[in-house]
Amino acid sequence: MATAWLALGGNIGDPAAQLEEAVRRLDMLPYTRLTKRSSVSVTKPWGKTDQNDFHNMAIEVETDLSPLALMEACLTVESDMGRTRIEVWGPRNIDIDIIAYERVEMISDTLTLPHPHAHERDFVLDPLGEIAPEVVDWLKQVAAR
Repeated sequence: MATAWLALGGNIGDPAAQLEEAVRRLDMLPYTRLTKRSSVSVTKPWGKTDQNDFHNMAIEVETDLSPLALMEACLTVESDMGRTRIEVWGPRNIDIDIIAYERVEMISDTLTLPHPHAHERDFVLDPLGEIAPEVVDWLKQVAAR
């Protein structure tokens, strides 16, 4: 099984409950199991700043899904939970990003690994650092290249 690290966030509705629901759904994915989870932090919005604060967390999963299949599963969880994509960096009830998948580095039309902006975002790095500090170090090394 491969190990992947996901960042979850939301800032409309009941973000804390939506994070819990997303974690539950991700843990139920076929060939995937939750192995670690961070605490939830509340942070100011990034990018588009005139919106509610975000609730953020990170999880680690072990999975037999490929990176692209895992991304598709994350998008399905978002959609099933009512996520609509209206504006970049805008409000959302749930957002799930693959931050890293093993130490895979890839660029495709639909997925870039590691996440190209993770190293710039404390709301990703802080929760990820709780569960996988070595991944935070690796993200920073990749970004410095």
